[in-house]
Amino acid sequence: MAAYINYSDVDILLLLKSGDHRAYTEIYDRYHAQLYVFAYRRLKNREEAKDLIHELFLKLWTDREMIAERFVLAAYLYTSLRNRIINLIAHQKVSIRYIESFDSYLVQLSNNNADFLVRHKDMHEIIEKEIANLNPRTRKVFELSRKTNLSRKEIAAALGIAEETVKSHMHTALQVLKVRLGNLYFFFL
Repeated sequence: MAAYINYSDVDILLLLKSGDHRAYTEIYDRYHAQLYVFAYRRLKNREEAKDLIHELFLKLWTDREMIAERFVLAAYLYTSLRNRIINLIAHQKVSIRYIESFDSYLVQLSNNNADFLVRHKDMHEIIEKEIANLNPRTRKVFELSRKTNLSRKEIAAALGIAEETVKSHMHTALQVLKVRLGNLYFFFL
């Protein structure tokens, strides 16, 4: 068994490109901690930093066959991670604007309490109906997250599934609800 720790990044990449799992593990061992610190310093969120690192290494493995001969591993990893951080921050800003606009909508509705209560009840019923229409497993994960405020880890343990599966279900639920309820926002406005 070769001592992968003594191999250069170039040699490790050639092994990775051929599908060598130990080379992949060596790359992970070399760069994981540094990349995590890099992501955490910018995001100040452990879970988001872990998620980005996980996605980055998954992409490295799935795209390993397309690695160019003059590929600089460290530069690729840091650049890819930086781009993922930028995309995440941009997405968060859009989400914040969406929530703020929805909050201002609720404030406008509250100016007329009777009307607000009727609309709120109607909206709540529509939202609950759309949640009920989700795939049963996705709905269960969504309800555990939103109604009991369990963490991904707690939900995964409760349902006997991986944390990444919980994340995937939550992403799916939010995307579906956003599409289905997107027009609802404008309807009530």
